Amino acid sequence: MRERVSLALVHHPTLDRRGAVVATAVTTLDLHDFARLGRTYGLGPVYAATPLDGQRSLVARLLGHWVGGRGGELNPGRREALESLRVVGSLPEAARDLEMRWGEPPVLLGTSAREGPDRLGFRQARALLRDGGQPALLVFGTGWGLAPEAVAACRWVLEPVRGAGGYNHLSVRSAASIVVDRLLGPD
Repeated sequence: MRERVSLALVHHPTLDRRGAVVATAVTTLDLHDFARLGRTYGLGPVYAATPLDGQRSLVARLLGHWVGGRGGELNPGRREALESLRVVGSLPEAARDLEMRWGEPPVLLGTSAREGPDRLGFRQARALLRDGGQPALLVFGTGWGLAPEAVAACRWVLEPVRGAGGYNHLSVRSAASIVVDRLLGPD
C-alpha cells in the first residue's frame, strides 16, 4: 500500500501572504526532507512541482550532485532517498506520471493549515489509504498554501494539523512529516 502513496510539494499555484496566486521558490532543504520522509515511510515517488525553468534547473543540479555525483558517493543514504525525487512542471503532470506508473489515476489528497468545509479527518483518510487500493498523491503547498485551483484538483482536503495552542504555522517539512505519520505510521 505505502509504495502506492506519493508526495507532491507544489510551488505553483500557491498563495502569497496577501492571497495572490504565485510561484514560490524551491528550497533544497524541503526537497531533501521530503525525499527522506518518502524513503523512511516506503512511499512512491516524491514530486516537486514548479513551472519555473530556473527552479527546475536547481533541482536537476541537486539531483546531479546527490544521485549521480560526489554527494551520493559520500552519502549513499541521501542518494537512496533522493533517487525517488522527480521534478515536474505541475500537479497534473505528477498525477499523469503516477497514472502511467500504476495504470490508474491517483486520488489527490490535499493539505491545508486552514479550517474549511468538508475537511477529511486523519482517521478517515488513514482508512481510505489502507482500504482504497487506488494510488494516492498527498499534496502539500508552499508559501501560504495551495491556491484554490490546486485545492479544487484534490478529491479531499485533510483537516489541519493542530498543535497544543492557537499558533498554527508549521514549516511544510514539519507538517508533511506529521501528516505522513498520522496516515501511514504504526497504529
